[in-house]
Amino acid sequence: MYWHKQRLTLTAAVVLVPLAAACGNEHAGSATAGAQRPVTGVHWTVDSVTVDGADHRAPPGAHVEIGDDGRAEGNYGCNHFSARAAFEGDRIRLRDTAVTEMACGSRPMAFERTLARTLAAGPLTTKVKGGELTLTTSDGDTVHLTEEPDAPLQGTRWNITALGSDGTAASLPKGADAHLTFDRRAGTVTGRLGCNQVTARATVRDARITLGSARITRMMCDASLMHTEKSLLRLFGGTVAYRVEHRTLTLTSENGETVTAVAAR
Repeated sequence: MYWHKQRLTLTAAVVLVPLAAACGNEHAGSATAGAQRPVTGVHWTVDSVTVDGADHRAPPGAHVEIGDDGRAEGNYGCNHFSARAAFEGDRIRLRDTAVTEMACGSRPMAFERTLARTLAAGPLTTKVKGGELTLTTSDGDTVHLTEEPDAPLQGTRWNITALGSDGTAASLPKGADAHLTFDRRAGTVTGRLGCNQVTARATVRDARITLGSARITRMMCDASLMHTEKSLLRLFGGTVAYRVEHRTLTLTSENGETVTAVAAR
């Protein structure tokens, strides 16, 4: 079965673990107005990292946000991170970085290591042009990012990326086509559950979605896809809590099972 397990350390919250980062004497929030305005307060989606002339494409969900308060947060491609952001004119340095402890598939983890090393490689020169941000190290390696608006719950195609239960999350198996779209006007949700198409009533109210009984097609697929579909079907005929964080949607059922999805680009 092609499932990549992600083990989360759960207490009151996900544990943060210090990550080695470059140090310096600059102070957070010490940027000039010209350096801060185009960079801070924006959700930057990571498109790629170029190291030693080789391009590495980012997995869905990789992003960076830098606040006016001197804090940076984001996702390396699997794990979330936070750091202190200090400006030096048109350069930015991330330090005191902390990262969650999850394991994903080999590709997102390989990209994560590349991005983390690049962001921690000392002061990064910032260049913003037409909604695009480039961060460049002193060695000439670059991180390419694009400004991306928040995705609304309704009308967005949400591509399902992982299922979770009892503190463990698992990526979808290879070949799984699972996605959901909520239609405010029709009061429905439609999509695919890994194998079969689905439609159901959907009422959104107070950060919760009440889902009606699922109506699905009757195709048979590989066992791993059918297992994914069976898990997703448990969402229907009940109420789920939802949370949208920029372009990531998390659905949590009454029994604690979770579904993670990202907005289609």
